[in-house]
Amino acid sequence: MQRRFIVAGSLAGAGSLAAPRLASAQPRIRWRCPGSFPKSVDTLWAAHELFCRRVQELTDGAFQITPFGPGEIVPALQVMDSVGQGSVECGFTPALFYYGKDPALAFGTAVPFGPSSRQMWSWLHLGGGREVMREVYADQGVWAIPATNTGAQMGGWFRREIRTLEDMKGLKMRIAGLAGAVMTKLGVVAQQLAPGDIYPALERGVVDAAEYIGPYDDEKLGFSRIAKFYYYPGWWEYAPSTDIMVNLKAWDTLPAHYRQAMETAGAEVWHWSMARFDELNPPAMKRLLATGTQLRPYSREILLGAYKATQDLYGEIAEQNPRFRRVWDHWEKHRQEQAQWFRVSEDSMANFLAVAMNR
Repeated sequence: MQRRFIVAGSLAGAGSLAAPRLASAQPRIRWRCPGSFPKSVDTLWAAHELFCRRVQELTDGAFQITPFGPGEIVPALQVMDSVGQGSVECGFTPALFYYGKDPALAFGTAVPFGPSSRQMWSWLHLGGGREVMREVYADQGVWAIPATNTGAQMGGWFRREIRTLEDMKGLKMRIAGLAGAVMTKLGVVAQQLAPGDIYPALERGVVDAAEYIGPYDDEKLGFSRIAKFYYYPGWWEYAPSTDIMVNLKAWDTLPAHYRQAMETAGAEVWHWSMARFDELNPPAMKRLLATGTQLRPYSREILLGAYKATQDLYGEIAEQNPRFRRVWDHWEKHRQEQAQWFRVSEDSMANFLAVAMNR
């Protein structure tokens, strides 16, 4: 019931959280919040800043969280570790960056051939996803608040065309999370790099291909200047979520209305960020295509091969990791139910419009 109150209140404008409180009734708290995404990626940096600002507004300025970029106080790929250890109180980072510590963490962000952003929200907040993930995060010493979603991502930048599974073999690619393990099964040499390190790695030939987010952010980072072929769909991150991770001990000692303020801010920023990506990506795609980017779909052979490799990987991990199996089983049941409904409702209309609007 408490969880439902938090989510419902978030979407309705926070209700009582927005009501004025006497400043004297609220302890003044100052936290630091490092993030994994560079300030040049203004979509995710803006989401990071907005979360901090909304918490301050919802607490009448009593609870102030200061955002920091990667490397300012914590390296990009060490945010969760620093939060869990208590070096900082909270951080803005996707759980899949740390799947090597526990592969079940990837379900908190995105896994290959996963759900849409709406389905992800449904699983996390109403389908029991946050409850089943709580133990996974707690073992890392953190409480996780879903706080951003990019919507469907693109399938990466390549220096040369790839048409078959054979073309994938030996390819060096920047790709994060479980998707890297799937790509390894396809013969790709997968590398996880911090967002700010992708462009120089691509420029120097350390990698032959790289995936990141979508047209707007990829244009900002200049990938099209090096790699011409832009593939879709981003089957490994259909709707990735980024969390505000809070040190578990700090969370437990935080006043209840401050915890609610953080949950409310997370819900607001999640939906705001999806709208922002939807608004910015279409014109960015037009600009990329106008300047020579070659848009390419992944072949059916590659998609089917990747899907099979993904299912094989899930099974292999589940055999060795009971927790991964529990999360996977719970997630998969929800995904199947959602897929049956969306096939009738959303997908049928989207497929029709794709044909009708291009006649």
